[in-house]
Amino acid sequence: MLKTFSIGGIHPAANKLSAGSAIQALPVPEVVKVPVAQHIGAPAQPVVAKGDSVKVGQLIAQSAGFVSANVHSPVSGVVDKIEDFVDGNGYRKMAIVIKVEGDEWLESIDRSADIKREITLEPADIVKKIGEMGLVGMGGATFPSHVKLSVPQGKVCDALIINGVECEPYLTSDHRLMLEKGEEILIGVSILMKALNVAKAYVGIENNKPDAIDHLTRLAASFSGITIQPLALRYPQGGEKQLIDACIGRQIPSGKLPIDVGAVVQNVGTAYAVYEAVQKNKPLIERVVCVTGKTLARPSNFLVRIGTPVEKVIEAAGGVPDDCGKVIGGGPMMGRAFTHLDVPVIKGTSGILLMSKAESQRAEPSNCIRCAKCVSVCPMGLEPFLLAKVSAKGLLDRAEAEHIMDCIECGSCSFTCPSNRPLLDYIRLGKGKVGAILRARAAAAKK
Repeated sequence: MLKTFSIGGIHPAANKLSAGSAIQALPVPEVVKVPVAQHIGAPAQPVVAKGDSVKVGQLIAQSAGFVSANVHSPVSGVVDKIEDFVDGNGYRKMAIVIKVEGDEWLESIDRSADIKREITLEPADIVKKIGEMGLVGMGGATFPSHVKLSVPQGKVCDALIINGVECEPYLTSDHRLMLEKGEEILIGVSILMKALNVAKAYVGIENNKPDAIDHLTRLAASFSGITIQPLALRYPQGGEKQLIDACIGRQIPSGKLPIDVGAVVQNVGTAYAVYEAVQKNKPLIERVVCVTGKTLARPSNFLVRIGTPVEKVIEAAGGVPDDCGKVIGGGPMMGRAFTHLDVPVIKGTSGILLMSKAESQRAEPSNCIRCAKCVSVCPMGLEPFLLAKVSAKGLLDRAEAEHIMDCIECGSCSFTCPSNRPLLDYIRLGKGKVGAILRARAAAAKK
């Protein structure tokens, strides 16, 4: 029997339309817009100015603290300006705009196709290199990778979990990466194991990707301590807590982190980026992006330079369909709709989903019928109907007491609600307000 997590979960249609589309390198655009905040934590600080010439891989923004990440130029050219822009969610952010001239890379980057298996760096140097290269979680969360690898004093990690689940409907970038860069991914896993000083790693993959499971299983036979773990189909199995439960049977208590049960989780895309950073001295300047949708002309997987306009990526897949009702950054469950398309691909852009007007139209909500379906599917064991209600009424103390901060925003509750209530919308609202209260409380406690 295939393993899976033990609480809640749903089974949305997979719609992996681009699974058979090989990764194609997207042409370098004429101009890139590179945000200095592409990660959880403090925005990086620009170290270039207008008029400066830059090469591919050059540092252009320095991390501004431990929980932050360096930003490197994805192109060669001239810095045109450093300015604020409105991102796809309507927030103002700073970006470095570069006009492209040629494609000149730093000589320190190994661009050869040779696969380098020997790991020469020591654990501390691996973590340092990963930090220098600006690596973040590639599954969408964008947590700085060097922070995850810095195990706090008093904690012990004995299991590395690699997320190859890609349970979000439509998305296929991780699937294609596992098929086309499997050996490099496993070398990256070995590098992460060495950095954490662990002897065991598990690569969790849902069984709707049998080709990836077979391919990595064959390759893993020549790697020490790496197990390819097939998993049953179940959303949101790609969540850290759900994946740890599925792979090694450990459940994380409320308010705790994976390291509290001896585990560290990294995405397969991050493992590949680790290989490139440590073995090839290549910063995180490009990533695989899935562009998909039922009415899109050519659902595809592209290797895209960071900073490339989203509209350029969509054009390469056939352009915006006439019946398009919504363009989402990410998948339909946890992704967020773009307010406009003049936004750049960033480190966390795993996919771009174009939904038709019929698909994207929300049904009219009606009164809660107390069916408790939202409770039964919640993978965190919460009561979504209650969290939504207290959030809507501004009862933030109650929301905190009901563990609203444990919500992983997977959308399972809204998906299953027969009354079409916008449960996740209200929970996100309450979670944001409770989070602000907790941060203010923590800051006051330090004074």
